[in-house]
Amino acid sequence: MALILAQDGLTTGIIYALLSLSILLVFLVTRILWVPAGEFVTMGALTMGILQKNEAPATVWLLAALGAVTLLREAIRSFRTGQWSGWWPTVAFCAGIPAVVVVATLKLAPMGLPIFAQVLLTLAITVPMAPMIYRSAFMDLAGSSVLVLLFVAVAVHYLLTGLGLVFFGPDGMRTAPFIPGRLDIGFTRISWHLLLVVAVALSLTAILFAFFERTFWGKSMRAVAVNRKGARLVGIKPETAGTIAFSIAGLIGCLSGILIAPVTGIYYDSGFLIGLRGFVGAVLGGLASFPTAIVGSIFVGLFESYASFFASAYKEAIVFSLLVPILIWRSVVERRRSGLSDDAE
Repeated sequence: MALILAQDGLTTGIIYALLSLSILLVFLVTRILWVPAGEFVTMGALTMGILQKNEAPATVWLLAALGAVTLLREAIRSFRTGQWSGWWPTVAFCAGIPAVVVVATLKLAPMGLPIFAQVLLTLAITVPMAPMIYRSAFMDLAGSSVLVLLFVAVAVHYLLTGLGLVFFGPDGMRTAPFIPGRLDIGFTRISWHLLLVVAVALSLTAILFAFFERTFWGKSMRAVAVNRKGARLVGIKPETAGTIAFSIAGLIGCLSGILIAPVTGIYYDSGFLIGLRGFVGAVLGGLASFPTAIVGSIFVGLFESYASFFASAYKEAIVFSLLVPILIWRSVVERRRSGLSDDAE
């Protein structure tokens, strides 16, 4: 029993770790607490579920609407500044991509697509929404305080949750498993789905590591995270870095939803609690350390799994009570560091 609980906890813990990475990445680059991270999990999972019913998900119309709003915001911004350079790529992103995705979804969804094509179509529908939300809701507030950005993020979260109820209804959904069955390794049996989740998480982590270490835009995002003004002085646009950060966050959120949907039922409002668990992992890392956030999120998943077995009625309270000692410990550590730096001066 303990090994089965550990497998369940490890599966959900890896999902929380991916979410904590997206929350941490967005915060470091833009100073925005990505509260709607969980909504991308629910949209990815429920969009995949609708596609498995051979129906076109209503989220394609949300993508089209977001594209139109973003294009209008970009036009107003360009009109005010008089800078129309790079306008055609903006039109292609805000109008071209939604148009292609809507047509492809309406044509392909009723045809009973194989599961890999459903995954690709779900990513095509959901991922572009994240950078569109950034460019239409957050980009003009880049100089605002973290508190103002938090209020806007909470408003976006409630908007997406309400739209989720309209699009998917109050009933939950669970998708078909990618690889059913378990692998017998002698003393226990490991589910193939857990191995798939581990493989996807390791691949994604390796790709992100190569992106940030080897590519120009990865290094630019690191520069923006360290010093936004300094990065601008050397020709790096924080707005572009923010757009890439939100794109990666959207990809991670959607992939997490696709991976977790066969394990547990997902409802339109499940995103907040899932995202909050990712936030607990990010806080464990002090909103600064990716490795600590990953380890902390996996610990949260394991802790939740055992808490669900021994006290299922109180599992939410038990999991989120982890925040209290963590915040007290970090407060003491930061105060001690601040005191040491004052003494050094």
